[in-house]
Amino acid sequence: MNVLPFPEAEAPDPESEERGRKLFATGGEFLKGVVAMSGMPPSDRTEVCFAGRSNVGKSTLINALTGRKALARASNTPGRTQEINFFTLADSHYLVDLPGYGYANAPVAVVAKWQALLKAYLSGRPSLRRAFVLIDARHGVKAVDEEIMTLLDRSAVPFQTVLTKADKVKEEAREESLDRTRAALARHPAAYPELIVTSSEKGWGIPTLRSAICDIA
Repeated sequence: MNVLPFPEAEAPDPESEERGRKLFATGGEFLKGVVAMSGMPPSDRTEVCFAGRSNVGKSTLINALTGRKALARASNTPGRTQEINFFTLADSHYLVDLPGYGYANAPVAVVAKWQALLKAYLSGRPSLRRAFVLIDARHGVKAVDEEIMTLLDRSAVPFQTVLTKADKVKEEAREESLDRTRAALARHPAAYPELIVTSSEKGWGIPTLRSAICDIA
């Protein structure tokens, strides 16, 4: 039997699912928004970050994971949020929401400042264990996604791809998007070897992603 490269992660077993549920049952709390490396909180716990194009559904996914509808606030204006937002999860994890990238309306100077902060964060954050790169299932991997993946490669930060809004496309189109994503990931040595397919609205993949984050030490 041929095994697909970058297969979908299997649903967690009951024990793993319960560990993930308990971790996220704390709900999470907003800690701070950071605009410079000097404002980073102490690297005293396991840290995972979420990266993705503007409007890919990062804030909605964080809210679905924590069960809090307004923990992470989504901006109606792509590119408006230029902070790295830290959320605490129990006393063991940071969830980090990176600003959306790929926007066209932000001033060039703002984009340059954000890119510099992002590079500094990814290369200089010792507690960062994994990045989750969110890809819209309707659109697949774009050039700006390739750029962030390359940056993660160079920063030696393992990243796992999460397809969002999977309920918005039919199964055949979803499989095509998965195949294109797999082809893109094959070019990136830092890519984690499993994909997670999610729908924040339907709850698809949420237990799997919770379990994955819980198991990162």
